[in-house]
Amino acid sequence: MGIPFLKGHGTENDFIVLPDPDATLDLTPARVRALCDRARGLGADGVLRVVPAKAVEDAPSDVDDDVWFMDYRNADGSVAEMCGNGVRLFARYLVESGLERGSGFTVGSRAGARPVRVHPDGQLIVHMGPVTVLGPSLASVSGSEHPGVAVDVGNPHLVCLLDGGLDRLDLTVQPGFDHALFPNGVNVEFAVPGAGGEVRMRVHERGVGETRSCGTGTVAVAAAVLHLRGESTGAVTVHTLGGPVRVTVEDGDSTLTGPAVFVARGELDSAWWHGLGTAGHGQVGRAEQVHDRDAVDLER
Repeated sequence: MGIPFLKGHGTENDFIVLPDPDATLDLTPARVRALCDRARGLGADGVLRVVPAKAVEDAPSDVDDDVWFMDYRNADGSVAEMCGNGVRLFARYLVESGLERGSGFTVGSRAGARPVRVHPDGQLIVHMGPVTVLGPSLASVSGSEHPGVAVDVGNPHLVCLLDGGLDRLDLTVQPGFDHALFPNGVNVEFAVPGAGGEVRMRVHERGVGETRSCGTGTVAVAAAVLHLRGESTGAVTVHTLGGPVRVTVEDGDSTLTGPAVFVARGELDSAWWHGLGTAGHGQVGRAEQVHDRDAVDLER
């Protein structure tokens, strides 16, 4: 038999979901890179492995053994702490597969436990935990330096607010940043605030490149916008290239509200999967398109 997978996205930030309830998949960096490659694999910004928290050696202490853990990998095969768009897709999978039967539950991640709530209209709310503005820094892109602020959302971000010119930025290459401040790399966001608490953004994700959206990045942008207004709490609508999400920043917590869409499911070819350590070629798998439902069936 092949290896089951699902493909989906949150505001066009796309992921491959690998159900692994028995924790038997050997998800090597090479396999992640091959899966995420848009020419020789399925193509994605990252991989979400569904595994019991008790089977994850580096699960944080605040994550109970009996919760489902989002083992998230960037497209380059590196392990990441958290993914705000990915956790919505992960949560939707848990409900639709019957692994979770209520509308509210907790997902484990390397950034800690993340409570989620699934609404009948297909929107999901994720409690992203505390968000901390750390201080000023700089990013360089397209031959120019831009002042920004470092933000911790369980993973590192550098947010630069611009007056305009967002569409002219070249994010095909990694923006420059302070490697002493971000020794493990950083997600770099460029944002233009607008009227009515709204903001537009683009993002270069570490280990991936420019993506259509970044969930933790939208939270970082919202916190930076509020910080530069002299506010520590509030709500911001963030418009990514893949669509809008709603972010609230509170004392000690933040929330991210947005959609999660499945587009396909199928099986990876076993010979291709097991041969990645040698030839690295072969049939990727077979997939059937599935129609996205406007609402998640919470009675399953």
